[in-house]
Amino acid sequence: MFGMEPTRIIAIRHGETTWNVDARIQGHLDIPLNATGRWQAQQLGLALAEREPIDVIYASDLMRAWETARAVSQATGTPLHPSVGLRERHFGTMQGRTFAEVEAEHPEVALRWRKRDPDWAPEGGESLLMMRERISATLNSLAAAHPGQLIALVAHGGVMDMLYRLATGQDLQAPRTWQLGNAAVNRLLWTPEGLTLVGWSDTSHLNATPVLDEGAT
Repeated sequence: MFGMEPTRIIAIRHGETTWNVDARIQGHLDIPLNATGRWQAQQLGLALAEREPIDVIYASDLMRAWETARAVSQATGTPLHPSVGLRERHFGTMQGRTFAEVEAEHPEVALRWRKRDPDWAPEGGESLLMMRERISATLNSLAAAHPGQLIALVAHGGVMDMLYRLATGQDLQAPRTWQLGNAAVNRLLWTPEGLTLVGWSDTSHLNATPVLDEGAT
């Protein structure tokens, strides 16, 4: 591993879904992009095609991430591969519900979630510690295979949050003070020694006014 060239990483959260708008917990449920999300994915693909050559794209196999990654792959001509390890946190029986619903029905569960208890897992789901281990192992495996290259990882808000914490040494329980925008571009540098933050939450490619396809002529 000595002298191994670093791997440059562009980490991207998927485009918007209807459930994002409704603040509904998606987890491993397979929700497609909405019209805004499809537009965001197209703008993202066009911007990355202009900026720099990506060597390979890995994406969560969940539809919202896969659709976003496919738009980037088509715009850039970059090969795309699925990675189950990049899936969102599994929220078990909480999936499909809003936080307000969880808080009303199970206040003790909502409290442990809000406090970011690292050991707590929703029924049938993952704890933050389990998720960090999964994301760290997936990242190390994918990045180590591409020394000196630029790779794109297309995933989910929870995954972006975990990558930020891994790169900055933030504790799992530290309050989030960073953005996790849909289709934002986040830049990281990986070496066998660890992950470094290069840039975060670039949304310049989303500054245009979206032209959505519902009712468009």
